[in-house]
Order: sequence, then C-alpha cells, then structure tokens
Amino acid sequence: MRRVPLPSVLACGMLLLVASCGWSRADDGGGEGRVPGAPAGVTAAAGSATSVHVMWNAAPGEAGVRAYEVYRGTTKVVDVPGSQHMVDVTRLRPSTQYAFTVRARGAGDRLGPPSRTVRARTPAAAAADRSAPTRPKDTTGRTVSSRAVQLSWGASRDDRSVVSYDVYQGGVKIHSVGGNQTATVVTGLRPGSRYVFTVRARDAADNLSPAGSPVRLTTPGRDDGRDTAPTGFTATTHRADGACYIDLAWDPPRADGVITEYQIQLDGTAATSLVWGGTPPRGRAHHSFYAGTAAGEEHRVRLRARLPDGTWGGYSALRTVTTGR
Repeated sequence: MRRVPLPSVLACGMLLLVASCGWSRADDGGGEGRVPGAPAGVTAAAGSATSVHVMWNAAPGEAGVRAYEVYRGTTKVVDVPGSQHMVDVTRLRPSTQYAFTVRARGAGDRLGPPSRTVRARTPAAAAADRSAPTRPKDTTGRTVSSRAVQLSWGASRDDRSVVSYDVYQGGVKIHSVGGNQTATVVTGLRPGSRYVFTVRARDAADNLSPAGSPVRLTTPGRDDGRDTAPTGFTATTHRADGACYIDLAWDPPRADGVITEYQIQLDGTAATSLVWGGTPPRGRAHHSFYAGTAAGEEHRVRLRARLPDGTWGGYSALRTVTTGR
C-alpha cells in the first residue's frame, strides 16, 4: 500500500502513472529476465529517536520485481517482498542523519539501479520520558477516489515534541507521517469498502497517544472480492498419532503491501487465524491444522486474507474434505 503526504499528491500521482506504464511493458515479456527500473517517490521520515519510516512507489516493471532492497548509505539493511512498498528501519542512533536508497530485485536476482537518495534525521532521545502526547483532535476525512482517502487532524501536544503520527485502519497500523504533518492521503484501498481510520501521535521515546476520534468512510464503486481472494486453493487431510489434520495450500492474492494474516473458515464458522510470525513465505503458502480424532467426518473449508489496508479480502473457493483419508 502506498501512502503519500498531502502536499505531494499530484507529483506522486504522476509517478504512479509512469510506474503503471512500465508494468504494462514488463507484462508483455512476462516480466522475466528484465532489470527492474529504479523505484520512484522515495520518502524517509523519523518515526522515533531510533527508527525511520521509508516508503516508495512500485518500480517500473513490477510484474518482474521479486523484492526490494533498502540501503542505509552503502549498507543494505533490509530485504522486503516485492509487494511491500514501505518499511521501518530500526536500531538507529538518536540525533543522527541517515541517507536511504531503494533498489528493486527482479527475476534471476537481477538488481535494478538505486533510487534517488533521501535523508532523514532522528531526533534526540528523550531520557526517562513516560509522558505520551495528547490525543489528536478533530480528525476528519473524505474520499478522494475509489481507492484513496484524505485524512486530516489537529496537532497533538507533548512535553518535548511529537515525532510522528501513526494512521490505523481497523486496529492495524497502515501508515506513519512526520510530526509536523497533520494531513495525509491513503491510497491502495478497495472500491465500495467501509473503512474506520484513527490517528495516534508518537514522541521520540515511542510513547503513543490515545487514538483520535474514528473517521468512517466508504469508498465509491463496487468490489466483489474476487480480486482479493486467495487462488489455487486446495484442501486435503492426513492422520498422525491418532489425530486428523486438514492441509491447506494457496497462492496469496496480489496486494499493495504484505499479507501476514489469514482467517480460516470451517463449516461456515471462523475456525482459526493464521498469523505469520516473521516475513511471510514467498510464493505458494501452506498450513495444516488439527481437526479432531474422528475419521470419516466431512468438512467444508475456505480462507481469506487480511489485506494491507486493514480490511478482509474475498474468500477463496470452498473445498470439501473427509478426515482420515
């Protein structure tokens, strides 16, 4: 999911259009074997005294992008999946200026050129600061398009300073902006979907304010969920040590960001949630869960993903399995 500060909306919209054109050209050749372009729209903002939030637009030719490499100076600090366009770089020093670049890695580990260099300075550490900023006031929002909304809020107060504001959707943090900003545009949303956004302020000691008042918005248009459903879904069973298990496999939906959570529905009821503890596996996903000890029982199973915008995507196809087979 790509989110941009409000003053940069027009420029970023132009950059995204260029990226879209590059994607089409890459698709013509299957996206294989080509060197990805340099990511555009790279920004960096301090999130605390020891972290910086780095964001970028999708690199031209994203169909062939397997991962992004984020560099601090000349040192690579993190790899992220090709579907992710932001990351928090942590374990930094307070009161220090850092330079960041991003490179896209395509098929065959072919590495594209670096993005332009962006800089961010971490604030001074706040010793023994246990006082959280005040709640952001007067949070408002409006839809910009079927896939974007604009949010604004009143500035929070802190006994030292507000370093950043975190934007949440449905309890999931989806974005962060600098402490001098009181507006942003959130993109990568779904048409015809209901959203609840809240904003929290953060200081240099990572103290979080209470959430501001929720903003409820519905994006225009329609979304039947098919584009956000896991595909290639299969379900089988096996027995081990007298117990029955249901084995699932699927291809994650394409999303503008990383998917870390799935909800598994068994016989029409939410049975369990699957949350990846670290970086989700690339490509096809697999999961097995306990289904009791009785053999010969028939079950219907399907699953859906929690998308990077905080909403649940569409359900996969429904599969029927019989335990003990």
